[in-house]
Amino acid sequence: MTAEGKAAEGEALVGGMVNAGAVFRRGALVDRPAPRTARALHAHLLALKEHGFDAAPTPVRLTEDGREQLTFIPGDVALPPFPCWVMTETVLRSVGSLLRRLHEASAAIPVDTRVEWPRALADPAGGTMLCHNDVCPENVVFRDGRAAALIDFDLAAPGRPLWDVAMTAHYWVPMLDPGSAAALYPAGLDAPTRLRILADSYGLPPQERAELPGVIEQATASCRAFVAGRVADGDPIYTQALSERGGWERWDRMQEWLMAHHELFTAALLD
Repeated sequence: MTAEGKAAEGEALVGGMVNAGAVFRRGALVDRPAPRTARALHAHLLALKEHGFDAAPTPVRLTEDGREQLTFIPGDVALPPFPCWVMTETVLRSVGSLLRRLHEASAAIPVDTRVEWPRALADPAGGTMLCHNDVCPENVVFRDGRAAALIDFDLAAPGRPLWDVAMTAHYWVPMLDPGSAAALYPAGLDAPTRLRILADSYGLPPQERAELPGVIEQATASCRAFVAGRVADGDPIYTQALSERGGWERWDRMQEWLMAHHELFTAALLD
């Protein structure tokens, strides 16, 4: 069935850029394009539940037309420009705690090394744990003002837990210069304080706190390369977003700002 046919049967779910316009809710299920790694991801999601992590969709089946069905997780999902309620310190703490729970379960699940996991946002250093790699506000489900579940594991790949923390910080602190942050986030967010809150709520040990600012710089470079790849492939959504959000000059500014504030972020994490 075409996406148009599915839209006639179910509710279109908005949010995200990769599968924009192709994700539908049909009763208790979400029907969406299946990623190339769907079979391995479904096995991983089922294993997460076996290890006590119930805050992710449960896979139901793959369809013959290249789609997948997973359980729908009720709650609120924030879309850009992000509302004030999703950027409170209480919410940030709940995101850090949820990520830690995910990692504790994922660490006990062997990674299927036969799978060609996506490299787009993967940890360049590699690793033995499957990271989510895309814990942005659009991929967190909230209930009662707290992070209740994670969705959209399409970009999951082996890496270090610290890489996933860095990716999460990029979106949730956010680790953006003030001009770039103003386009999507409420005003007045204190980046050093919020970075410390995320590290504390996750339970990041001292050695990894010292490494985190540098890994965030690496993660930002990976995000830029991901956008560049989409634009080079002619993706109209990413091409438009790049144009509307300041082009490559914005990415230059973000990376320069991170490097200029490296010591400030390190001090905030360690003091």
